[in-house]
Amino acid sequence: MCLAVPACVESLMDGDRAVVSLEGLKREISVALVPEVAIGDYVIVHVGYALSRLDPDEAQRTLALFAEIGGDACAS
Repeated sequence: MCLAVPACVESLMDGDRAVVSLEGLKREISVALVPEVAIGDYVIVHVGYALSRLDPDEAQRTLALFAEIGGDACAS
């Protein structure tokens, strides 16, 4: 099963790339589909691409639900 998960943007890189963090795991992703993204924003990430920005409260609720069900949102 594939999931799109919320992750926090930690840094922006050249070439529409960014580093995001989810529970301490850092990944480099493409932000080409979300050009207005900024450091500190939450984005929905699916297969290495940010699909959209996400409200921080909604991101926290979603992450809390993953933790509650014992799912590993970072599993790939």
